Amino acid sequence: MIFKTEVRVRFSETDMAGWVYYGNYFVYFEVGRATMYRELGVTYNDLKKEGLMLPIVEAHCEYRHPAKYDDVLEVHTRITEVREKSLRTEYEVYKEGVLLARGYCIQVCVDAERKARALPELLRKKIEATEK
Repeated sequence: MIFKTEVRVRFSETDMAGWVYYGNYFVYFEVGRATMYRELGVTYNDLKKEGLMLPIVEAHCEYRHPAKYDDVLEVHTRITEVREKSLRTEYEVYKEGVLLARGYCIQVCVDAERKARALPELLRKKIEATEK
C-alpha cells in the first residue's frame, strides 16, 4: 500500500539558487514515514512506550528534477521489505505528477541499550494488513 502525504516547500528549505536543498528531501521522507506510521496505527511514541526505537541505519536518494519555494509536493511512502529486526521503506516525491526524487531508508528495531530486537508483532501485523 502506498501512503500519500502533501508537503508545501517552505522558503527555509531552499538554497541560494531557489531550489530545495538536497538534504531536505530526507525531511520530506520523514514526513511521509511519520504519516504512514500514524495511518497504520502505530506511532513512534507507541514504540517508545514499549522501550523500542527504529533508527535509520541506511538512507539513499536519487534526484531527478528540482522543486522550488511554495511548490506543493506529494510524498509516496511504502514499506517494501520486512525482516525480523528491520524495515525498508521507499519514497517517491512528485510535483504535479512529475517524479522529482526517489529513495529509501532502512530502519532497525532497537531497545534502549541499542540492542537489535524483533519488530513488535503489532507493527508487523499492521504492515501485513496493508499488503492484502
